[in-house]
Formats: sequence, C-alpha cells, structure tokens
Amino acid sequence: MIAVDAGFLYALVDRSDAWHVRAAVALPTAQEGWITTWPVLTEATHLMTRRLGNRFAQALMDEVVDGGLLVWDITPDKLSRIPSMMQRYANLPMDLADASLMLLAEHLGHGRILTTDQRDFGSYRWKSRKPFHNLLAA
Repeated sequence: MIAVDAGFLYALVDRSDAWHVRAAVALPTAQEGWITTWPVLTEATHLMTRRLGNRFAQALMDEVVDGGLLVWDITPDKLSRIPSMMQRYANLPMDLADASLMLLAEHLGHGRILTTDQRDFGSYRWKSRKPFHNLLAA
C-alpha cells in the first residue's frame, strides 16, 4: 500500500497543475494499492470542488466507494498523538491531514507516499526518525 496526499489526488485531475505529469506517471502504482485518510480526502475534495467543480470531488469519492482508494480510520488511541506532532512541526506548520499521514505511515510500517508537498514531507519523520520516501520526487 502507498499513502497518498491531497496534492497528489488533486494533481491527477488538474491538467494545468505543475505536478500533473508526475502524478499521471505514478498511476501504475495504484496496482500496489493506494491508501489515505479522511482528513486528506476532506482537503482533496475541497480543493477539487473549489477549483474544478463538484464532479471531480464526486469522482474521487466514487473511487473510495468502489475500493480503488482505501481510507484508513485513525483509531481513538492514536488521536492523542496529533497535537504533539503538530507542535513538533509548528514551524512548517503541520496540519491535520499531514498528521494523519504520519500516523498512517506508522501503521503501514513505511513512509512511501505520493505527495506534491516536498518541503513538509521532506522534513517530517515518522516514528520520530524515519523519513518519508516521496515517489513523486524527481
């Protein structure tokens, strides 16, 4: 499974996005399985609706319903870690979607991710020391 961020999901559908070509090249990784979180989906559907129209957000949610994009639920015992993670990376700052992806990386046991956010995911360390591996990076 590969974690996916909102910027990647958006870049897939917006041909004018600077990351669109890289995102399209990464499409075959879907065979390995993509997984995200509800905060990331909230961010992605908001961006799509605001910039491209509701039909793109609906299509993304169809992928979730059809099982093409899995969604990991943050368990209540993990929620208590989010404020401290956000504090640790307050200089970036870390938002809820990014914090949820940190928890997801720990759950998966790896930091393989598809994201357009090179700065933040280049700085974040899951399990405090392990870097993410952004599959979209050049």
